[in-house]
Amino acid sequence: MSDFDPSRQSYNGPDPYGHGPAPAHPGRPRDGAGQRRAALVVQSIGDVAAAFLGLWIVLHLLEANRANPFVEFVQGMAEWLGWWAQDIFTMDVEGLRILLNFGLPAVIYLALGHGIATWLRRL
Repeated sequence: MSDFDPSRQSYNGPDPYGHGPAPAHPGRPRDGAGQRRAALVVQSIGDVAAAFLGLWIVLHLLEANRANPFVEFVQGMAEWLGWWAQDIFTMDVEGLRILLNFGLPAVIYLALGHGIATWLRRL
């Protein structure tokens, strides 16, 4: 008598008929590339937003020429990105006020961008 009982043992080798497991979406492999791409986009948006805010802080503290078109552009972008945090901190020292009022949104954009990207990668 044979010790092999097909009902008690499972076969983990290749399918002898060439059939593999059915993909979740026929024709599209589920390898996570979409999640990684979306995570990269979200993380990049947060990084770029924080970069504009940080660059404006540096330009302001170094007393860059406000009439320069590049400085005007960076200031406009920083004010647009950080409009919701303006005048949270009201201080007499201009540099400290700019650092805090534009630094807070920069840190929040970084944290949100990287946090959402991490969540997307785990889906």
